Amino acid sequence: MKTNFNLQSLLRENIKSLKPYSSARDEYKDVNTAEMIFLDANENPFENGVNRYPDPQQNNVKDLLSTIKNIDKKNILLGNGSDEILDLIYRAFCEPNKDNVITLPPTYGMYAVLANLNAIENRKILLNDDFQPKVNQILETADAQTKILFLCSPNNPTGNSFTTDAIEELLTKFNGLVVLDEAYIDFSDKESWLQRIAEFPNLIITQTLSKAYGLAGIRLGICYASAEIIQVLNNIKPPYNINELTQQRAIMRLQKMDEIQNEVAQLVSERKRLKKELECCVSYIEKVYPSDGNFLLIKVDDAAKRYNQLIEYGVVIRNRTNEPLCTNCLRISVGICEENQKLLRALKSLA
Repeated sequence: MKTNFNLQSLLRENIKSLKPYSSARDEYKDVNTAEMIFLDANENPFENGVNRYPDPQQNNVKDLLSTIKNIDKKNILLGNGSDEILDLIYRAFCEPNKDNVITLPPTYGMYAVLANLNAIENRKILLNDDFQPKVNQILETADAQTKILFLCSPNNPTGNSFTTDAIEELLTKFNGLVVLDEAYIDFSDKESWLQRIAEFPNLIITQTLSKAYGLAGIRLGICYASAEIIQVLNNIKPPYNINELTQQRAIMRLQKMDEIQNEVAQLVSERKRLKKELECCVSYIEKVYPSDGNFLLIKVDDAAKRYNQLIEYGVVIRNRTNEPLCTNCLRISVGICEENQKLLRALKSLA
């Protein structure tokens, strides 16, 4: 439990005084709209399914997420991918050319890209040899201008989850916001931190429909946080950031949770099978790291060589050798059974 947290002390001064844009659909919120004539938003009146502006608060999508995740709608914000959410967090809380954030490489690269884009110092603290956070060093590195700590768990590209003790200590002792990226949580047997969000007013959790839900093409990211944080982010987000087609497709998919859970179970099973096969049957693979994601990180003798050989075989993976602590490492997404069989045949045939 974190006490004495003051969100207002972290906000940029211009955000505190900002008057949010009010769209036509924000101003008229009556749910009984069937008989109404809408002449308020300068829309094209000829009906084609998308001639009207979308719901700026995506209420139907949030209703489903609220039920699925057992969390109140007031604690949910949707973004055009998780990247938009991360950018909003930067813009709300980090003063350009003044504040700093902490990231823990090797990790998701957009944290650093967005820091640079927003003119924010990025203080990088490498994970330890077990790919876990160096808690003491993180806390010692933070100062009065450190606004955000980014944690990715399960982590990309390493695949492992951070320990509960490490995350809890950081949430309790870090004096800024802790953004916990749970893009891969659905593939893990560890519990999401969603149900503990009320204990930590500085906790922001990001999730996505791109991985387990199979909707990477519609770009829909999810932010869970205190109602106070969600209101701040709502105040600065574009009024119609989630288009109508994206909302419709998300609703269709979220109504098929049994199908989603079955796909996740298949991918987890394939991940375990791949790991076992790679560990025992491919001599040039030096290590297959544990994974709670829908991918595996493997260490090989020569990452560039093996990457190029697989390309020639018609298999595209990711060469992560230039990432800190990932020398000669390849990241392999788990495919369907037939794809994984082709991958294994390719890997076993390489000289």
